[in-house]
Amino acid sequence: MFILLNGKYTAAGDPVLKPDNRAFRYGDGLFETMRFTNGQIRLWDLHTARLWKSLEWLGYSIPALFTPDALKQEITGLLAKNKQKGDARIRLTVFRGNGGLYDPGTGLQYLIESWPLERETGLNSNGLVTGIYPLARKSTDPLAGIKSASFLPYAMAALYAKENKLNDCFVLNTADTIADSTIANLFIRKGNRYSSPGPEQGAVDGVMRRYLIGRMREAGMEIYEEPVSAGQLSGADEVFLTNAVRGIRWVQRCGEAEYTPGQVTEIYRQFMQTIP
Repeated sequence: MFILLNGKYTAAGDPVLKPDNRAFRYGDGLFETMRFTNGQIRLWDLHTARLWKSLEWLGYSIPALFTPDALKQEITGLLAKNKQKGDARIRLTVFRGNGGLYDPGTGLQYLIESWPLERETGLNSNGLVTGIYPLARKSTDPLAGIKSASFLPYAMAALYAKENKLNDCFVLNTADTIADSTIANLFIRKGNRYSSPGPEQGAVDGVMRRYLIGRMREAGMEIYEEPVSAGQLSGADEVFLTNAVRGIRWVQRCGEAEYTPGQVTEIYRQFMQTIP
């Protein structure tokens, strides 16, 4: 297996970071996780729009040759190098090079990795068992929506989920409402009304979330980007999660509350099989 570091192939097991790498030391970086399926990178335009917006927010100096088209060529080249012709998971990490805290670093650097994935066969048959991580609280500042290398609340919530035999775990924000889960955005349904917390509530600005909200609104569905409390989560008729790699997954239980897959089955059929 190979990875691509700053445009050059290297073996996946070779060291790639220096001790003073700013992403390693300070979390000064961001990443995109993408799915390659049916010969294309799913939701590519949404991924690149989020990436470039985040780079601007974080004050990166973007090299002239670092463009969406060039990046796509490098990703497809890595997939070919790794002989991954079927579905694959791609992770792009961008960081500000090496330096101290007050050192601006050595400029934009990036790492591309890929792994084979099983082909999607439909909505998950077994619902997810979830809980709420009780310790960390995510900020709701303007940087909250960035898919940042500063991932500690999610890493701790994932450990909590594993220790408590949960499939996933929800992370709260500073207002004690739900931000998102360790790897996905949250949707709940109560009657015909859908709610999904977004960046204003501390959630990562998920590309699958953004895609799905757009499609649901086009179909005339009642969907709101708004806070979701733990009480609303417990009292929902239906709960499901979205992310770019796994698509939609329905939740069977959160704490004592239980749910069944109702409208999410039709949402999957109507919107997930026509993703660009």
